Amino acid sequence: MEFTKKILLLLTVFLFMKPTFADTENFQKLQEMAQKGDVSAQNKLGNAYYDGESVTQNYVRAFEWFSKAAARGLAPAQYSLGVMYANGDGTGQNYIKAFEWYNKAAIQGLAPAQYSLGLMYSYGDGVSQNYAKAFEWFGKAAAQGFALAQHDLGMMYAYGEGITKNDVKAFEWYSKAANQGYALSQHNLGVRYEKGQGVTKSDVKAFEWYSKAAAQGEALAQYNLGVMYTQGQGVAQSYKKAFEWYSKAAIQGEALAQYNLGIMYSQGQGIPQNYKKAFEWYSKAAAQGDTAAQHNLAVMYDNGLGIPQSDMKAFEWYSKAAAQGDAAAQHNLGLMYTNGQGIPQNYKKAFEWYSEAAAQGDAAAQFSLALMYDNGQGIPQNYKKAFEWYSKAAAQGNTAAQNNLGVMYAKGLGVKKNNALAKKWFLKAKNDGNTKAQFNIGQHYLNGLIKN
Repeated sequence: MEFTKKILLLLTVFLFMKPTFADTENFQKLQEMAQKGDVSAQNKLGNAYYDGESVTQNYVRAFEWFSKAAARGLAPAQYSLGVMYANGDGTGQNYIKAFEWYNKAAIQGLAPAQYSLGLMYSYGDGVSQNYAKAFEWFGKAAAQGFALAQHDLGMMYAYGEGITKNDVKAFEWYSKAANQGYALSQHNLGVRYEKGQGVTKSDVKAFEWYSKAAAQGEALAQYNLGVMYTQGQGVAQSYKKAFEWYSKAAIQGEALAQYNLGIMYSQGQGIPQNYKKAFEWYSKAAAQGDTAAQHNLAVMYDNGLGIPQSDMKAFEWYSKAAAQGDAAAQHNLGLMYTNGQGIPQNYKKAFEWYSEAAAQGDAAAQFSLALMYDNGQGIPQNYKKAFEWYSKAAAQGNTAAQNNLGVMYAKGLGVKKNNALAKKWFLKAKNDGNTKAQFNIGQHYLNGLIKN
């Protein structure tokens, strides 16, 4: 997964590039120089108050001294003043004012200000959103080698924001930032190599760049590194290594990693099977809205794995996942309504959820939907519809559907009677281990309904 949004706050830019106060300077002398109108001293004094260097931290005083230097045209002070307005440090938050001061510094060529101006145009903070303008200012900062701007320029090319989508250009700008050690770009470069976007596909290169970003603590890169170790993609398969990297990302709150850690504990991959631990990690991911984790958490409650069995909790988590479109959860919710498990039996609700999941191609749901049409549960009996849904599920290898399709062909229910096709589906289900199909084919041979 590639980062799809600019996630850096303006404050981060300030801390990354701001001028610093030299500890060796005599603070009193600096004050005297600033009071006499030395613009450089005024800016340094602003930094000293902002950081609390040689003086108690005081944003109001920092704002005052940055204002003096900024009014005299010093670009770093103008930029710092913009940051303070953007973050509401020492003054009320005011994006319009922040934009004004960033603009003054950006016009003078200060790269961090140009980048921040690009961010404001990108988000529509203090100015009307304008991706073309954002692209323009990111471009100016990127041309000066500012890594954050290079990264965001790569994203704009990647997603066609403010410029025509261009995977080659996206790769080019991510590379510039990545080679400067910028972790987000290193991760996105890994994604580009893995997918072959703007560059020849290479799992080895993807692994290399994910590793660089992961070593810097980038959670999504750590997760992707875990995936590569799990699948043996670009590196020798190692569940142990996968577990290590998933753990690093999961501890940082990455939901995908938390889910995969749950899978590993549940299946005993690279570690001893531990349902309690699986439950813990599924819970963390589920709480963040991960649908697969919500479904698996429901399954654990449903079956009492790692936690006391609870129909109520199972229903709750199936519902959350189902509402987000998880087909397996929608089917299981249908089963709970069909069986009256933890809730009053409701065939109408069951039919609704089976339909949702079946429409997404879930074979088990297609079979359950066919069964409702076959038996007239919650809806009028309709053999034609039953045949239609059995066919869809059977085509996906659902053996119960294959068996029932054989029955429908043998009896001419919803379809013209055809013993040859009945035999075909019975045999298909039988060969896949369906015991009902084994019985049915025996009965039909015995009764002479199908022949060798």
